[in-house]
Amino acid sequence: MASDHPRRNLRSAAARRRAEAWRRFKRNRRGYLSLVLFLALFLVSCAAELLSNDLPLLVSYQGRLFTPIFVSYPETTFGGDFETEADYRDPYMLERLTSGGNWVVFPPNRHSFTTINQEIDGPVPSPPTAVNLLGTDDRGRDVLARLLYGFRLSVLFGLALTLVGTVTGIVAGALQGYFGGRFDLLMQRCIEIWGAMPELYLLIIFASIFKPSFLLLLLLLSLFSWMGLSDYVRAEFLRGRNLDYVKAAKALGVGDLAIMWRHLLPNGLTPVLTFLPFRVSAAILALTSLDFLGLGVPPSTPSLGELLAQGKANLEAWWLSLSAFAVLVLTLVLLIFIGEGLRDTFDPRKR
Repeated sequence: MASDHPRRNLRSAAARRRAEAWRRFKRNRRGYLSLVLFLALFLVSCAAELLSNDLPLLVSYQGRLFTPIFVSYPETTFGGDFETEADYRDPYMLERLTSGGNWVVFPPNRHSFTTINQEIDGPVPSPPTAVNLLGTDDRGRDVLARLLYGFRLSVLFGLALTLVGTVTGIVAGALQGYFGGRFDLLMQRCIEIWGAMPELYLLIIFASIFKPSFLLLLLLLSLFSWMGLSDYVRAEFLRGRNLDYVKAAKALGVGDLAIMWRHLLPNGLTPVLTFLPFRVSAAILALTSLDFLGLGVPPSTPSLGELLAQGKANLEAWWLSLSAFAVLVLTLVLLIFIGEGLRDTFDPRKR
């Protein structure tokens, strides 16, 4: 029981430090409001299927409730003639679903990212209208829907790439900094050689060999995204491995893994946390750039970079470039403000 008291005291002290860091971050109004707004936008995009879809949320037909957004129903379910999935944009089907006491509830934006507006009178891309609030792209697809789904894809890609690169960078930097010596020198030479590889050329080569996909891009970019962070973690472990409490832990027989995990890593996370928003913004910008060049996700996938490329190819369609540019700039600015708030939070000169 006596040995539990120091552990409880350490845990309570760590909890107090985290609470104090959160209070310091909240005092940075710009960073805190940027975090709230970014999380709100991301949560809204996570519910994209409920906000922008060509499938109804709820259908009441002959006293029964149906949820087409979750379950695929054949046309015969609603009195149609075919066994294929019902087309809820068909005027005949809509008439059956809204007459005789039946009713249907659509999302606020009645377009998915693949929905093509077949009722456009003029050429595409078409300008904003009451049906397509931000206009359509060069295939007649709703720009608002593609922005909503594309923003979610970009943020998820940025978070996934940041997570993989951060974990890899922490492990590599921790091993280098803790063991040092020849192992550190060998790893540094390997990192220098690997960092000299032409990343863009490798992406072009792999894009020509394999079919581009979300996972392929994540894998390829993860091979290079960890090197910048590993240097900071390495420096923190090199500085901390010769401190007195680390030497005392070694003298008491504590294992290397326990020392690295319990003692050195918490003190070396400050640069990691500070750089996280900047790394997310860099990952989003990398995906957008690759999509703009045609080396990213498949063309049918909603993407901010693809909309920018369409805007470049259709200069008269100002709504394409302007909407995608506004979403991209807003996302990057919010992430930069969050990063600046974290940097000021952990800066000992501003406490």
